[in-house]
Order: sequence, then C-alpha cells, then structure tokens
Amino acid sequence: MSDVLRMAIVDPHDTSRSLTKNLLLGIDSVWLEAECSRYEFFGDVLTQTNPDIALIAIDTDPQRGLTLVAQVSNDFPNCSPLVVSASQEGSLILQAMRNGAKEFLSYPLQIDDFIAALDRIRSAGQGGKGGGRARVSRVVSIAGASGGVGCTSLAINLACILAQNPKNTVAVIDLDIALGDADVWLDIIPDYTIQDVAENISRLDYSLLKRSLTQHDSGAFLLPRPVHMEDRPPISPDQFQRVISLLKATFTHLIIDVSKSYTPLDLAAMQISDMSLLVTQLDLPCLRNVVRLMQFLDERELTDKVRVVVNRIGLEDSQISLNKALETIGREVFWKIPNDYASMVESRNNGVPLITQAPRAKVTKSIEQLAAQLDQQAVAPVAGADEDKPRKRLFSFLGSGGK
Repeated sequence: MSDVLRMAIVDPHDTSRSLTKNLLLGIDSVWLEAECSRYEFFGDVLTQTNPDIALIAIDTDPQRGLTLVAQVSNDFPNCSPLVVSASQEGSLILQAMRNGAKEFLSYPLQIDDFIAALDRIRSAGQGGKGGGRARVSRVVSIAGASGGVGCTSLAINLACILAQNPKNTVAVIDLDIALGDADVWLDIIPDYTIQDVAENISRLDYSLLKRSLTQHDSGAFLLPRPVHMEDRPPISPDQFQRVISLLKATFTHLIIDVSKSYTPLDLAAMQISDMSLLVTQLDLPCLRNVVRLMQFLDERELTDKVRVVVNRIGLEDSQISLNKALETIGREVFWKIPNDYASMVESRNNGVPLITQAPRAKVTKSIEQLAAQLDQQAVAPVAGADEDKPRKRLFSFLGSGGK
C-alpha cells in the first residue's frame, strides 16, 4: 500500500488496546490518529479526527460494540469500521457485517491478516460509502548541482505558495543536517527539530510528530535541522523513511531540502520522492556537476525522477546559453526561474517568503507557476538524451566558441 490510511481505535481493555497500538505503530501504511477507551466517547473522537478507518474491539461489551459499529457506519460515511474480536462465532460475525463492518478480524491481530484487510478495504471502492479514502501525498526533494544555487530558497517559497491553496497541507523538511538554514528563511526559532523526532522514533505518533513541526504564517510547516552539529546524522535512512510515511498521512505535499553531500540519508529522501528537482545555474561548474550527478544517480536508478531546474536565468551576460547547456547535460530543462537578486535577498533577510515580500515579481510568478504544475502534472519518467544522437563531451560548448 503506497498511501497511508488514518486510523482511530477504541478498546476499553488497556492491555489489548496497547498491543494493537504497538502493532499499528510498526506499519508505515497506517497512521494511528487517535485511541479511545470508552465506546460512548468514540463518536466524538471520530468527529474531531476524521480518520479513514475505525478499528473497534468489541470483546469488552459485544452488544455495545456492535451498536457502535452501526453508529459509525451511519454517522461517518467516510470512515470504514473494522471489527476485532477473539470470538469467531458465526452469529457475531454476521451481525457485525450487517451493522456495517467492512472486515472482521480475530484477536490477537496478525499483521498479515490486518494488511490484507486494509488492502481489501482500499480495493473495494475505498471502503463502501466513501470510507477508507486514501490521502494521496506528493513528496518532492530539491537537490543542487552546487552550493548556493538556490535550493533552499526554492524549497521554502514553493512550500509557502503551495500552502496558499486551502486544499493543500504542506511541510518542509530541512535535511541539510550540518548547514541547513530553512528556519532563517522563514524567521522561525523552532522548539523541536529532526533530532527530537529521531530520538523518539520508537514511540512516534501523530501528536508527537505534530509537536515537532513549526507552522509559519503562510500555513507551511517546517521540520528543521538539529540545533547542534554532530559528527553523525541524527536519523538513519530507515528511520527517515518511517517519518516520511507518517507525514504523508497528514500532508498533501512534502518538500525535502537535501544537502549537497548526497549522503545515504539524502539518497533515501530522493528514493522515496515522487520527483527530485535538481537545481543548477548556467555556469561551467554547475553544468559539469549536473553531468556527474546524473551518472551518479543513474547508477542508483534515480534519474527517472529527476527534473532539471535552471535558476537565475539572466544572471549575467557571460552565462552559457541554454541551448549549449542542453547539449552538454543531455536532458531537457523542466523549469526556468528568472534572476531577481534584489527580491530574493530582501526576502531572505526579512524572513518573509516571496509570496508576501514580492508577490508581483517575475521570480515569484515563476515559482507560482511551478507550484501549479506540480499540483496538476502526474509524475512521469523523464527521458534522457536520445541514444541515437552522439554523446556530447563535457566541455563541448567551449570548443564551439558558444556561451
């Protein structure tokens, strides 16, 4: 299951509820939205949290549990009831299904049976009457061909623009563990960082992860890099994938600002991304690095996700021409962002995104159009250079006298 389902559970028995909760926390495709110990309060919990799945353990009071199943089915058409019981009595199962249960599972829960039940709910029209809907989330990583090419500025401004759409929920993850400065761009002094998330990864749940994020006035959330520099990453690639899987349950867009070191953590971020924007400028060092990076990423089967973004178009007259750059890198350019040094520096120094600082600037309009493109366009593999064309040498444009 590639999309994450939100789940709320109700079980008056503390021990079995705890065991079920521990099982759910180990499944990346499930977000434990809420837990409840009283049948009579579960309706209020569902109203507040709006989950996709309601897991109802009925053994404490089967009659009240079955009544709750009917209530959930009738009052919450976008939520699929899933019943759990140690009893496999046929009449009990039949009554649960008549009351609207989508699945009836035996207790203790077995992970294979549980995953299979979720797959059936998903494949059966997302759970009958609109229930079990999956919240599709898009993950975009932003990488650079060199330092200072504008990765963080693009990540921050793209997120803030996407957050202007009330249908979107957006989070930025600063994965430049050593020198990230996304918090500076947003003028945020965070209380928690990715370090806190990593230290609590074994008990990570909705409330803890939500507290680790800081919301900007634009509506975008930020998970910043650690405050103190360490000699080792605070989070492993596997742990990071777990965090992203959980974030996808709540956010429609995740923007990951990776470092320029292309560490295993950075590559893990690119691996789980739907798209990777590789930011470059039209100068020799950057274009050389684009070629090197493409070879590096191709060896790791990541190039299909890569889109080349040329930043600061028109920076200076001595820039290499776009056509010559295309011949060199052997790929089409996905997006071009005009140079507007004054607006960008003012935005950064004030800690105010472009959408607020310079809403009419060309650079702002360009990023707005890119955000709209990301919202509308399905991710498709980007073709590389035409194999029938002769391969260009790295510095071929120098020999031809072009710029």
